[in-house]
Amino acid sequence: MIDEVTLLDQLKSIDSKEQAFRLLISEYKERLYWHIRKIVVSHDDADDVLQNTFIKVFKNIENFKGESKLYSWMYRIATNEAITFLKKRAKERNVDISDIKKELVSNLESDQWFKGDEVQLILQKAIATLPEKQQLVFNMKYFDNMKYNDISSILNTSVGALKSSYFHAVKKVEEYVKNHLH
Repeated sequence: MIDEVTLLDQLKSIDSKEQAFRLLISEYKERLYWHIRKIVVSHDDADDVLQNTFIKVFKNIENFKGESKLYSWMYRIATNEAITFLKKRAKERNVDISDIKKELVSNLESDQWFKGDEVQLILQKAIATLPEKQQLVFNMKYFDNMKYNDISSILNTSVGALKSSYFHAVKKVEEYVKNHLH
């Protein structure tokens, strides 16, 4: 992985927007996929949301002002796209978004792309019970090992609020796992 300054310099020096965009995709595709997958759970849905994310990035890259890190900006787009996707699905089915998330996690057992064991399945179910913001913070901190400042930039929330959200999320996940592990 190359650093952002080098990447941004390369993007500016490339003659075609398409070539620059291919560089962005190759650099961020996997990280964004897994970030999205933790939100929407399903592989197929994650692929769709990832594609929508890159379309938005492609259309709006000129608007990136460099006030945040490039990956933070892209993660914000990916996060918003994933949440919008879930809200749209919930609206189509006339149910609450939390019901959609629980349904997706319950479908993990039959998902050919899910390679987790019982503990990982219980962890995913525990995460699905968290409020949306706690889910996002937990996933970014626990799985992606992101710094609070970066999460703050992505979610547009104070570091103090994020630390509190993460603390509460961890407690809820621990309690859920403890009560559901055989």
